[in-house]
Amino acid sequence: MKKVAVAVGVIERENGDILISKRHHHLHQGGKWEFPGGKIEKGESTLSALTRELNEEVDITVKSAESMLLLEHDYGDKFVVLDIWLVNGFDGTAKSNEGQEIKWVAKSELANYQFPEANKPIVELLNTIPTN
Repeated sequence: MKKVAVAVGVIERENGDILISKRHHHLHQGGKWEFPGGKIEKGESTLSALTRELNEEVDITVKSAESMLLLEHDYGDKFVVLDIWLVNGFDGTAKSNEGQEIKWVAKSELANYQFPEANKPIVELLNTIPTN
């Protein structure tokens, strides 16, 4: 079974809203919402991967981030290890660089979006953290 290490960014604006993006339909778990990020390349640190991926995907530069959670999930056809970071400082205005839909959502509204199973614990955790 394919094992994939992924750096995930929970990007939070000053008002507490969180950036989510919709996976392209042709991808694994396509059509569902997720927190931006991507694969960690061999020899790359998680923070370096996160910074690179967020710049490539949503055109932001990470200024500060803290480790939040490590999750493993077995989809049957793929095993993912998600290294989740709270990005609480960044430069730039988020925009879609890869044609995916993105939006800022209040933490209290995240449960209204369909996420892959591996992302659901992130949504649950965010609902326990007070907004700034």
